[in-house]
Amino acid sequence: MKNKHIGSSFDGFLEEHGILASSQAEAIKRVISWQIQQHLESTQMKKSTFAKKLGTSRSQLDRLLDPANTSLNIKTLTTAAEVMGKRLELQLV
Repeated sequence: MKNKHIGSSFDGFLEEHGILASSQAEAIKRVISWQIQQHLESTQMKKSTFAKKLGTSRSQLDRLLDPANTSLNIKTLTTAAEVMGKRLELQLV
């Protein structure tokens, strides 16, 4: 019996199972959460201070830092990037 997945891509496998978009969203969110956490650690900034600079609550920041929560607001991400001295780049490819 031939394996129909030999030579196919992992993205193709995920797409075939209908989970490509959600997998990509979670991967992106994990990276963003990790980058923000790294910034907090490297600058020794408290979450409450970062939240205040974002103009949001500590609980909202915790949702932003939660890698499993893929509900993201572009304005919040843009502001977080600015607070970190970075800029947000989004592309549809």
